[in-house]
Amino acid sequence: MTAAQKGRARAEVSQLQTFVWVGVDKRGSKIKGEYAAKNASMVKAELRRQGINPQSVKTKPKALFGSSGRTISAREIAVFSRQIAVMMTAGVPLVQGFDIIAGGQSNPRMKNMLLAIKTDIEGGSTLYEALGKFPVQFDELYCNLVKAGESAGVLDTVLDTVANYKENIEALKGKIKKALFYPALVIAVAILVSSILLIFVVPQFEAVFANFGAELPAFTQMIVNASKFMTTYWWAALLIAGGTVGGLIMLYKRSKPFSRFMARAVLKLPVIGQILHQSAVARFARTLGVTFRAGVPLVEALDSVAGATGSPVYNEAVKRIREDVAIGHQLQLAMRQVNLFPNMVVQMVAIGEESGALDTMLFKVADFYEQEVNNAVDALSSLLEPFIMVIIGTLVGGMVVGMYLPIFKLASVV
Repeated sequence: MTAAQKGRARAEVSQLQTFVWVGVDKRGSKIKGEYAAKNASMVKAELRRQGINPQSVKTKPKALFGSSGRTISAREIAVFSRQIAVMMTAGVPLVQGFDIIAGGQSNPRMKNMLLAIKTDIEGGSTLYEALGKFPVQFDELYCNLVKAGESAGVLDTVLDTVANYKENIEALKGKIKKALFYPALVIAVAILVSSILLIFVVPQFEAVFANFGAELPAFTQMIVNASKFMTTYWWAALLIAGGTVGGLIMLYKRSKPFSRFMARAVLKLPVIGQILHQSAVARFARTLGVTFRAGVPLVEALDSVAGATGSPVYNEAVKRIREDVAIGHQLQLAMRQVNLFPNMVVQMVAIGEESGALDTMLFKVADFYEQEVNNAVDALSSLLEPFIMVIIGTLVGGMVVGMYLPIFKLASVV
C-alpha cells in the first residue's frame, strides 16, 4: 500500500462520527445505542437492515475535556489483540468480533479505527489489508504475522501468538520504564527542592547575614551567589535547561550518528546498560521466535525484527545479520559476527538450528532474559535507594550547612 493510500485511509477514519440513535424494534419496544459512520443516513440504513425503525439519529456531543483527542496506546493494541484472539478461538466470526470489541471501547479513536477495519473486511478486504491501513498502530511485524496466519489458514492460532507477543513486549517495556523512571523522578525532585531553597529560603538568611558585617565563609558565599543568580535569572535557567533537553531530543531523532553514539553510551552504563542489553536480547529472541513459528521466512522475519529490538545498536546489528543470512550464512554464525549477543544466546540458536527447533530455543532465550530484566530492575531499585539518599543529602544538607556556617562561626567568636 502506498503512502498516499495510507493517508486517504487515515482521512476516511477521521471523517467517521459517532451517532446516538433511538429507534423502535419489531416488538414495538424503544431501544437506543451508538454507531460510528460517515453520516446519519448510513446509520439509518444500517438500523433498518437490522429491523429497527429509527426515530432519532443525532451526532454524539464531544466530551467536555476532549477525550476524542486521545491517541491509541500500545497497551490498547495489546488488549485488542488478546480480545480478537479469544473471539476467533471461540468461533466468533471476524466481523462480529470487531463489532463487539469496538462497542466496548472508551477511546473514540480506537473505536472508529476498529469499525473502519470491520467495514473494510465486510467489503472483501483481508484482515492483513485492513490492518495495513493503520501502520502506526499495526506495524510491519504485526501485519506480516497476520498475513502468514491467513495464508496458512491458522489465523486464530497466529492471533493468539500475536496476543501473547504483544503482552510480553508491553510487560517488558513497563519494566524498563520502571527502572528508568524512578531515579529520574527522584533527581528531578531533588533539583526542584534545591531550586526552591535557593529562590525562597536562602534570601531570608542573606538578609540576616548582612547585619553581621563580617565576611562570609567561601562555601556560604557560593550558595548566596547561586541564590542571587536563581532569583534574578530563573527564567534563563529554565530556558537553558529546556533548550538543552529539547535540543538533545531533536538531535537524537534527526541525527543517526548522534543517536548511535547515545545508544552505545547508555548501553555502557553500569546497571541500566545491562538492563537495556538484556531487554534488547529478549525482544529480539521473542520477536524472531514468533515470526518464525508463524511461518514467515527467516530473512523476511529479520526485516521485521530489526525495528522491534528498541535499540539503534541492535537494530543495525540485526540488519547486518539479515544480510549475512540472505547470502547463505547460518543464523548463529551471523549473530557471532556482530559480537553483540551473549555466547549463551548464540549457542542456543545453534542448537535450535541443528535440531530444527529454532523457535522453541528462541522462546527459551526470551523467557530467560525477561526474567533477568525482572531481577535486574528489582536489584536496581534496592541499589539506587542509598545512592539517591546521598544525592539528596548532599544537595539539601549541603545548603543547610552552608547557611548555618556563619552562625556557627559567630558563636565560636562569642
